[in-house]
Amino acid sequence: MRAAVMYGAGDVRVENVPDPKIQNPTDAVVRVVRSCVCGSDLWPYAQMEPSEEGTRMGHEFLGVVEDIGSEVSGLKRGDLVVAPFVWSDNTCDFCREGLPTSCRNGGFYAMNGVDGGQGEAMRVPQADGTLVKLPVGEDSALLPSLLTLSDVYCTGHHGVVTSRVGPGKSVTVIGDGAVGLCAVLAAKRLGAEQIILMGRHKDRTDLGRDFGATDVVPERGEEGVERVRELTGGDGTHAVVEAVGTEQTMANALGIVRHGGVVSRLGVAQYTSIPLGFDAMMGNITVTGGAAPARAYIEELLPDILDGSVEPGRVFNHTVSIDGIPDGYRAMADRTALKVLVQP
Repeated sequence: MRAAVMYGAGDVRVENVPDPKIQNPTDAVVRVVRSCVCGSDLWPYAQMEPSEEGTRMGHEFLGVVEDIGSEVSGLKRGDLVVAPFVWSDNTCDFCREGLPTSCRNGGFYAMNGVDGGQGEAMRVPQADGTLVKLPVGEDSALLPSLLTLSDVYCTGHHGVVTSRVGPGKSVTVIGDGAVGLCAVLAAKRLGAEQIILMGRHKDRTDLGRDFGATDVVPERGEEGVERVRELTGGDGTHAVVEAVGTEQTMANALGIVRHGGVVSRLGVAQYTSIPLGFDAMMGNITVTGGAAPARAYIEELLPDILDGSVEPGRVFNHTVSIDGIPDGYRAMADRTALKVLVQP
């Protein structure tokens, strides 16, 4: 089968790789119907050291079950399923506590012999715990939005949940990438009164307004912090969702958050320490967030996608075939694409 393999920074190739097969009784083999390129894939695309072996890529996908192991009881061949970006048994103590990302029997795609999602098919470990059956066909117009349950919409939702967004609250979302825009959508769904989106790309911030942003702040750094404070009577917002992951954006988040407020970290951190000084202590600022436990959110978020109340799939603005995946990476790295959908 065909799949994407990264050999170093800027070097993504589509190659023939072995077809996936059942290896363990808890496995399923899924024919991929939709996958995508994630913003987090751009970090290795920019920085990965050259490798002769290469690394399979992709962790967001939905598809059709083609084969199941002998211990898989909740799925059957022909089911359309969505997969969260890590696999998990959904039964261990961490999973029961809502942290499938810490599953004792789970792991990551494209590692340790597990396939990557940017290909024609996947072996999915712990299939019963990982895969969620979808009540639509593989020709449904909802597939792009349903695919966001694999990562990006659940991740945006995680940011607003952990930062305690709710009715009457104010929130600033830093970053107009797909995760940031999904955080705006999630904040609107949870009843936030004021949603400030910090971003400079008009096509993206326009989508952010459609998703529910009440204000857009294109300024960065201290100028951006001051602008948010102007919009909030000098106080800042109750919540800040930091969806970029740099030291500067984290510093901005701490400068924006209201006393007693919460900063949620969603961007893959490219820093090693958080500048929590005297002001943050005196302001009783909480810093939280991290990797979204997507599997724990899917059942909650699925109905609104099915009835059309939300359309997170609008973050996909560029579609490629499997052979076009290298072009998709370039488009996202060049910021000519917001998020790339892969349609085999």
